[in-house]
Amino acid sequence: MLRAITDREFVRVADLAETFGISDVTVRADLAALARTHGVRRVRGGVMAPVKDLSRTERSFEEQVVEHAAEKKAIAEHVAAQVAPGMSVLLDVGTTTAAVARALVARTELEQVTVITNGLNIALELEEAVGRFAVVVTGGTLRRLQHSLVDPLGSVLLEQLHADVAVIGCNGVDAEHGITNINLPEAEIKKVMVAAADRTVVVADGSKLGRVHLGRVAALDDVDTVVTGASASAHELARLRRAGAEVVPTG
Repeated sequence: MLRAITDREFVRVADLAETFGISDVTVRADLAALARTHGVRRVRGGVMAPVKDLSRTERSFEEQVVEHAAEKKAIAEHVAAQVAPGMSVLLDVGTTTAAVARALVARTELEQVTVITNGLNIALELEEAVGRFAVVVTGGTLRRLQHSLVDPLGSVLLEQLHADVAVIGCNGVDAEHGITNINLPEAEIKKVMVAAADRTVVVADGSKLGRVHLGRVAALDDVDTVVTGASASAHELARLRRAGAEVVPTG
């Protein structure tokens, strides 16, 4: 049970009961024992892995960029196709959002787009399109792992803006717990982006579905569309749709 919790980072009581063929009452008793001995954390409806395990799961941009690369490209092309001339786009940090930046640049007919980003590497991806695009970097304090700009001062510019769409990356999308992120400073910037846009599109490869992390970004009701990939499980897609989310699988 501990291995299942650590691997998935969040697991529902009902899922553990089904997996191990035991009752919800027995699961709760086992979780109480694991909380005492291994530091798992009970949350509403389930259990989360110990903080020490969660903290080890954030890897660098360079480590993550090779994973699900084809899937991220398909997600990015779908999102980029929705951007029209004259639009303003808040483009969050992450490997999938970096793929969105590349897909936007590849649309050579697209002009008069303003892209605001808190990712230094994403700004560099967009540099080739400067002239067709206006590229604005938010400022703030640099985080090395994701080349991201966060508070202090990371949200000052964003709080003065109103964009057409925010494209948000994340580490978890769950029907009950919504959109979450492993890093708290980045989660705070993502929240500001969601509040600053008319529409929010969450981009997440299939491995992110059903996962829950420490930093809450938004409830499902606060986002307009979740764009995911071919590896998304049918079970998680169904759960998200039952919760009222508009989910678009690509690829």
